[in-house]
Amino acid sequence: MALKQSVLHDRHVALGAKFSEFGGWEMPLQYAGVVPEHTAVREAVGVFDVSHLGKVVVRGEGALEFINSCFTNDLGRIEKGKAQYTLCCDEETGGVVDDLIVYLKDDDHLLLVPNAANTAEVVRRLEAKAPAGLTITDHHETHAVLAVQGTKSDEVLQALDLPTGHDYMAFAEAPFDGTDVVVCRTGYTGERGYELIAPNEIAGALWDALFEAGAAYDLAPCGLGARDTLRTEMGYPLHGQDISMSITPVQARIGWAIGWKKDAFWGKAALEAEREAGPKVTLRGLVASGRGIPRPHMSVRLTGDMPIGEITSGTFSPTLKKGIALALINSQVAEGAEVSVDVRGRSEIFVVTKPPFVTAGVREA
Repeated sequence: MALKQSVLHDRHVALGAKFSEFGGWEMPLQYAGVVPEHTAVREAVGVFDVSHLGKVVVRGEGALEFINSCFTNDLGRIEKGKAQYTLCCDEETGGVVDDLIVYLKDDDHLLLVPNAANTAEVVRRLEAKAPAGLTITDHHETHAVLAVQGTKSDEVLQALDLPTGHDYMAFAEAPFDGTDVVVCRTGYTGERGYELIAPNEIAGALWDALFEAGAAYDLAPCGLGARDTLRTEMGYPLHGQDISMSITPVQARIGWAIGWKKDAFWGKAALEAEREAGPKVTLRGLVASGRGIPRPHMSVRLTGDMPIGEITSGTFSPTLKKGIALALINSQVAEGAEVSVDVRGRSEIFVVTKPPFVTAGVREA
């Protein structure tokens, strides 16, 4: 089956992007290189095309109540004009079908942004449970998503007369080229930034305008390679690696995204039971003591060669200049402990730590 392409694909080709398959899409992996793109976000500003993300509109009377009864987090905690990170879990096992963002436009109108590969499954599960009168519409291929991330992101958007300065996880709609664009103060990098959701018809003009305005602020095009190193430095989980149908939110230490006091959400009984008993394995951070660069599925061991788990995400941190990882390991292993990781046949020492690995400005005013 042919890979889907972003409406901005030709612009990425013109910029010399190297591409990679991601969730059934052919998306930019890098342009100038992962490290310079990573550094651009940490020190100035970068823009990512993340149009592979899903865009699902739920409308109708009772939409808010329905979605709140399905996903883990409590939409009662937020107000209209806010967005919320949440989880779609399996009803029986509590495994993570997907992690996503819910935009609360009003009680009868929500926008869901799931991961590319999981959008169809999230929609399928919602449609199977939705009451009569509720519509669930997948706009996956009709809208683009651009993530403008970094310390200079406000200045770039202000040059386009797009709204900035709103609270973290708040969004506003504003006109661009005669069409409304959703501007949400969120992202997956740990830096201050915004995600823009725009119809395909104006996506090219918006991309071009961002680069024209961003030239004064050293704006760089960034690919999924830098997106991965940036999110790993923050300890943000990636679905399919750090959370999955076999790795629950309790194991992944993201219970803060669960409204435990809610009457119902998918997987509630299983997750409550696991929380009460205590998970046998826990997602932890690892920092290299030496030069080893960890990668997913590498074995993690205690001194004495006792296996305790494996790497779920691992990379070189451009900020720390050393290897970092997320690893699913025995819950009895405490922070500060030294462990060994089998890095291509070499035993490398890592220290168990609590992410984030770096300090970033995602919540700064």
